[in-house]
Amino acid sequence: MNNISVSGKNWILKKYNEEDIKNYSETYSLSQIVSKLLSIRKKNIQNIDLFLNPTIKNLLPNPFSLKDMKTAVNRVYSCLLKNEVIGVFGDYDVDGATSTALLVRYFNSINQKVVSYIPNRKKEGYGPSVDGFNNLIKKGCKIILTVDCGTLSFDPVNNAQDQNIDVIILDHHQSDTKLPKAYAIINPNRFDESSELKYLCAAGVCFMFLVALNKKLRDEKWFFSNQVKEPNILDLLDLVSLGTVCDVVPLVGLNRAIVKQGLKVIKKRSNLGLKTLYDLCNIESSPNTHHLGFVIGPRINAGGRVGKSTHGAELLISEDPQKVYQIAIDLDKSNSERKSIESLLLEKIKNEAKKFHNYPVLVISGENWHEGIIGIAASRIKDKYGKPTILISTDGQVGKGSARSIFGFDIGTNIIKAVQMGILEKGGGHKMAGGFTIKQKNISILRDFLIKNFEKSKVNLQDSQSLYLDAIIAPSALNEDFFNEVNYLAPFGSGNNEPKFLIENLKVINSNVVGNSHIKSLLSGKDGSVFNSFAPNAKDTPLEALLDKKNKRMINIAGKMSLNEWKGKKKVEFTIEDISL
Repeated sequence: MNNISVSGKNWILKKYNEEDIKNYSETYSLSQIVSKLLSIRKKNIQNIDLFLNPTIKNLLPNPFSLKDMKTAVNRVYSCLLKNEVIGVFGDYDVDGATSTALLVRYFNSINQKVVSYIPNRKKEGYGPSVDGFNNLIKKGCKIILTVDCGTLSFDPVNNAQDQNIDVIILDHHQSDTKLPKAYAIINPNRFDESSELKYLCAAGVCFMFLVALNKKLRDEKWFFSNQVKEPNILDLLDLVSLGTVCDVVPLVGLNRAIVKQGLKVIKKRSNLGLKTLYDLCNIESSPNTHHLGFVIGPRINAGGRVGKSTHGAELLISEDPQKVYQIAIDLDKSNSERKSIESLLLEKIKNEAKKFHNYPVLVISGENWHEGIIGIAASRIKDKYGKPTILISTDGQVGKGSARSIFGFDIGTNIIKAVQMGILEKGGGHKMAGGFTIKQKNISILRDFLIKNFEKSKVNLQDSQSLYLDAIIAPSALNEDFFNEVNYLAPFGSGNNEPKFLIENLKVINSNVVGNSHIKSLLSGKDGSVFNSFAPNAKDTPLEALLDKKNKRMINIAGKMSLNEWKGKKKVEFTIEDISL
C-alpha cells in the first residue's frame, strides 16, 4: 500500500513477521493484533518479557553506576549531618519543574531545609546564572543542586565554588568535552559517561539520585537515628513520569517502567497540584500519556512561556489548597494566552518558511518573536515540513534561538559544535531539542553549517514526511474490547509510538467545528458501523473540505483510537491525522 494523502504524505504500512505473530500469540497468550503490533516494534525492544511487564524492581539499574553518584550522595549526606540548607536550581519547563518538585518534596519529607529557585525566562534566560546562584546563597544555602540544567554553566559554578558553595549538577543535556568544575556532575549524556541510561530525562536522573541517597541514609541508619520515617520513593513516580512524557524522551527500559508505574500513582491523586490541575481540565478517564503530554504538560509549561516561571514547580510542591488552586487557574489562563500568541506567531513564521521550504533544515528568524513561544512553534513547523526547524527571535544585533529536530539528526551535538566554532555565543540541548544565543550576522552561517552537517548525516527526509501505519482495521473494530487489547502495549510515546490505523471507504454523516479549529465528525462505514471522529486543528487545512457533511465522496482516514469517558460511559472514538480519497 502506498496512498498519497490530501496533506501530501505517503501512507506506508509498517512491516511485520508472520512467525513473530505465531510465536508471541502462543508464548504470551496475546491476540493476533497485539502480536502483530509487537512484531512491528520488536527492533526497539531488548527484552519482550520486561516490555510486557515493566517494573521498577526489574528494570532499575544500580544508581551508583553513574559517574559522580557516590561523590554527590556523600556530599549531600554530610549536608544532612550538619543540617545545612540545600538549594535547588531548576529549569522552567515541565522536566525542570518536576525535577525541582521531586527533590524539594523528598527533602521536605525528611525534615531537611531546602530552598528552590526557578529563573525568569525573559530576564535571566535558561540555566544557572551568577545572580541566580547568589540568590540561593543569600538564603543560606551551603550546597546547590541544579536540575535539568548546569552542564554548560562554567561561570556560575566557578563563582559559587569561589564562595565555598558546592554545586552538584543533575542533568541530561549533552556536554562539551570540558566540564564545569562542579563538586559532582551526574549526567548520563556527559561525554565520558559509560552507562546505558542516555535516554533518561532530568526527572529520571533525579529519581536515580534519590534512590542512591535513600539507600545511603538507610545503610547509615540515618532514618532511625533521626526518628524520621523513610520515604517511599515510588510515591514520587507521578512527578518522574510527568517529566519523562513531557520531555519526549524514549519510553524504553527504565523510562517505560517509570511511566507505567507513575500513571498508577497519578491515579491515586496524592499530589495536590496534579489533582487540582486534573480536575480543572475535567479529565474523567484514567490518566494516560496523552493527558500528561497534551493536557497537563502544556499548562505547567505555560508558566515558563508566558506567565510566572515559578508556577510549575510551586504547583507540584505546595500543600496549600488555596495557593495551589490559584496557581492552577493562572496556569490555565497562561496556556490560553500561549495558544493565542502561538497562533499569531505561526502565521508569520509560515510566511517566512515559504522562502526556505526547499532547504533540508529550516533556519528562520524574525524580529521580537515571543521567546517563550518559539520552541513550541518550532515543533509545529518541524511536524508540518518533516524537517529540523530552528526559530530565532532577534532583538537588535542578538538573537535567541530554539531548535527542534527529527529522528537521526542530533541537534544538541550540532549546537555545541557551533558554540565551539564561534558561530553561536552559547547554547546546548539534547538530540531532539536545544536552545542558543547568536549574533544576527551569524544566522546565515548557522544555516549553512547545519545544512552541511545534515547532508553528512544521510538522514532520509522522506521518512519524516511519510505516515507509517500499523494496520488496516474495519470501522466495527472501534470498540472497547479492541481498544483494551491494543492498550495492553501502553504506555505509548517516543520509542513506543501509539499504534496508527487506516480505516477505508467511509462516508461523512455529520460534521462540526469545535473549539475554533478542531473538527468533530460522525462517520459511517460500508459495514453499517457509525462512529465519532476528531480532527485536531483541521480547520483551514485540506482535511476540512473532506470532512464537510456536504462531501459525498468516500474517504479513507488514518489516525489513532481514543477512549472517551464521560459520566461513567465509555466510547471509542478515532482521532484523524490524515485523509486520502
